Amino acid sequence: MGMQRHELEAWLGDDHGLTEDQIAELLRTADEIDERYYDEDDDDDRETALTAAYRLMVEAPEDLVAELAAERTAARIAERKALIALRQVAVTRIRNGDATEAGFADQAGVDRMSVRKWLGKR
Repeated sequence: MGMQRHELEAWLGDDHGLTEDQIAELLRTADEIDERYYDEDDDDDRETALTAAYRLMVEAPEDLVAELAAERTAARIAERKALIALRQVAVTRIRNGDATEAGFADQAGVDRMSVRKWLGKR
């Protein structure tokens, strides 16, 4: 079922800067990506992987890796800050009786055991 060449060319647009051989290689890579991320829910993952494969063909690999590593570091820092803030909000709201453990966990997108740990109950 993989990606068709015309689909790849439409995805690339007019100014992609690839040779015919590179387009053929990217099409093979797209098929491999489709096999790796085969669920409908993996559309974003497929897009991300294909974008990385394309960028690897047109950019300096060292620059791409450095950029992606910096993005990952920033995401980890952002996640940590959000969790610290959520923990404080949970402690305050639950201790004040403004939220339940389960209700807060659902609203915050974390499991109830994490909330219990934040409250010192686990």
